[in-house]
Amino acid sequence: GHQRYNKQLCGIAGIIAPGPEKLVRIQRMLTALRHRGPDDDGTAHDASAVLGFRRLSIIDLAGGHQPLTNADRSVWLVCNGEIYNHQELRGPLEAGGYRFQTHSDCEVIIALYERYGDRLLEHVRGMFAFGLWDTRRRRFLAARDHLGQKPLYYTQTGHGFAFASEIKALLGFDPALRRMNLAALDQYLTLRLVAPPLSMFAGVHKLPPGHLLVKEDGREPVVRPYWDLSYQPKLDGSEESLIDQLEEKLEETL
Repeated sequence: GHQRYNKQLCGIAGIIAPGPEKLVRIQRMLTALRHRGPDDDGTAHDASAVLGFRRLSIIDLAGGHQPLTNADRSVWLVCNGEIYNHQELRGPLEAGGYRFQTHSDCEVIIALYERYGDRLLEHVRGMFAFGLWDTRRRRFLAARDHLGQKPLYYTQTGHGFAFASEIKALLGFDPALRRMNLAALDQYLTLRLVAPPLSMFAGVHKLPPGHLLVKEDGREPVVRPYWDLSYQPKLDGSEESLIDQLEEKLEETL
C-alpha cells in the first residue's frame, strides 16, 4: 500500500560496540541526521549494538516507526528506501510461517533473512540501504541497493564499528574522523568523482552499490558483492513490443 511518509528523507545509523557509551554516541549521530527526519526517531539496543532511525512523517506517525523487529525481537532492522516487490514476497513468507508485525515494505527484509540468511538479497528489488542486527548470533548485516541509489557509510575506530546514511553522522560518532583522505581528493580533482569505497574522510568508507557488509562478533567487517551487472543478449521483437516490455518494468517500480 501507499507509504504515508516521505521515505526519501529517512536516515539510519547504528553502532556495534560493547558498553553503554554507544547510547550517547547514537544520539549524536541521530542529531546529525535530524534534517533527514525531524518528526520521529527510534532506537533499539542490547549489550552489543544499537540501531537508530530518523523519519519525516506526513500522516501516519506510528505506521512507519523503526527500528522494525520480528515477533520475538531477535532481529532488528533500520532501512532507508523502498522494496518494490514486497507485496509479492509477503504471501510466500507468511505461508512459510513468518508473522508480519507491520505493513512496512521493509519488514520483508527481516522475513527473508530468517528464511535465506544473507541470500535474502537475491530476492529483493528496490532502492535501499539497511542495517540488520541478529541479536542471537551477535551478527550485523548491511547492504546497499544494486545501483547505489541510497547511500551507506561505515567506519571502524577504537570506539567500535558504526554506519550511517551520511558522513556527518559518523563524525558525530567519532570527531577524530575529521581527517582528509588525500587519495580521494586526488581522485576527485582528476576524475570529478570519488569512487567507493573511498570517501573524502580517511577513516570513512562508502559501501559500494550491489555490495553487502557482514560484521561478526569480534571480527573485522567483511564487504563482498551480491550482484553484478549481467550483459544479456539484445532483446528481440518489434519496437511496439519492446516499448510494452519497458513500460511493464517501469510500472513494477512504482
